[in-house]
Amino acid sequence: MKTVRRLPYDGVVVAIPVTIRYARYSQESAQWWIGRALKALLSESGLQIGDVDGLSISSFTLFPDTAVGLTQHFGVCARWLDTIPLGGVSGIAALRRAARAVQMGDARVVACIAGDTNHVDTFRKTLESFSRANQDAVYPYGAGGANASFALIARNYMRTYGVSREDLAKIAVSQRDNALRNPNALLKRRLTVEEYLAARPISDPIHLFDCVMPCAGAEAFLVMDRDFAVSRGISGAKLLSTIERHNAFAQDPLQLRGGWVMDIDELYAMAGIGPDELDVVQTYDDYPFVTMMQLEDLGFCKKGEAAEFVRKHDLTINGSFPHNTSGGQLSVGQAGAAGGYLGVTEALRQVLGSAGPTQVPNARSALASGFGMINYDRGLSSGAAIFAGPSA
Repeated sequence: MKTVRRLPYDGVVVAIPVTIRYARYSQESAQWWIGRALKALLSESGLQIGDVDGLSISSFTLFPDTAVGLTQHFGVCARWLDTIPLGGVSGIAALRRAARAVQMGDARVVACIAGDTNHVDTFRKTLESFSRANQDAVYPYGAGGANASFALIARNYMRTYGVSREDLAKIAVSQRDNALRNPNALLKRRLTVEEYLAARPISDPIHLFDCVMPCAGAEAFLVMDRDFAVSRGISGAKLLSTIERHNAFAQDPLQLRGGWVMDIDELYAMAGIGPDELDVVQTYDDYPFVTMMQLEDLGFCKKGEAAEFVRKHDLTINGSFPHNTSGGQLSVGQAGAAGGYLGVTEALRQVLGSAGPTQVPNARSALASGFGMINYDRGLSSGAAIFAGPSA
C-alpha cells in the first residue's frame, strides 16, 4: 500500500483546556453542560463569542437537539461545523478535524466540546439505542451494556497474555491515587489492592472497580490559528502528530489489538519523538485491560508484555511512568462523550504547565489516546495525539 506523506500541523495551537466539574446525577440537559463549557472557554481565553467561527460537538444525550441548533442557542456564527459521534475517540477526532480546518483557513477559532447529562435513567436509555448490533445480537440474550461485551474481550486478553487481576489492580489503584489530587474527580476515597480484588463481580472477569461510573459533565478546548492566539496573548500547545483508525484487524476472531498498531510508526515519525521521550501518557481507560492493550499497541512495550511493564513502573504523578494523571475515567467518572476528551484536556494541561495539583514536573510532551464504539466483540475506533509545550 502506498504511503501518503502527511503535512505537519504548522500554524495551529491547541489551548484553554476546560473541565466543567462532574456530577453523579444531573437534572440539567446536555445543552446546559455544553453551554457551560463554551462559556468557560470564552471566560478563560478572554475571547468574545464572535471570535469563535468553528464548533465541534460530541454528545450521547443531545437529542433531539443538534450541533447546528446549538449555534443559534449559543449565538455562534459558524463557518465550520462538525458533530463527532465516536465515543471514546471523539476528542482525538475533533482535534484532528478542527486542526486541519484552521490550517486550511476554513476557521480561525474552533471550540471543541463534549458534554452529557446523567439523569436517573440516562444510562439505560443510552444503552437501548447504542447500536443495532447490540439490539439484535446482544440484548436478546440478557447481556445488556458494555460490561458483558468487554468481559468477553477481557477474558480472552487475560488468558492469551497471562494477565492477572493483581496486574490490573495496579492500574486502578494508581489512578485513584492520582485522583486524590484532582479536585474534579468524583471518586476521592483511597483504593487498595485488597479492596480491588475483593470487589463484587459485575460480568466476570470484570469487577466493580474495573468499571467507570457514569456521570454528567463536560470537557472542551480551543483549536486556534497560532498568529491569532499570539495576538490575544493565549498560550497554546503544539500539536505534533495524530492518528485515527476504524474497524482495524477485522479478521481477528476477538479483539487483542487496536488500530493504533497500524499507524504507530507514523505517529512517532510525524512527532519527531519516540515513546521513551514522552513525559506523560493519558490512555483511554474504560477498563484497566484496555489501558494494557494501549500500552502495547502504542509502543511502550511489546505485545503481551503490558502486565510486566505495569509491574515494573510507578504509574502515579511523581512515578517513573506518569499515567492518567487526572485519575482517568476510572476515578474521575465517565461523563458520556466527555470521557473521550478527558485524556486530551489533561494532556494539554500538563504540557501547558497548568495542571495544578496533578502537574508532572517539567512535562514538555504528552500523548493522549482514544478508544471506543464497541460492537459486541471489539471496539471499532482508535486514535492518539502527541502534544508539546509552547517552548518545546
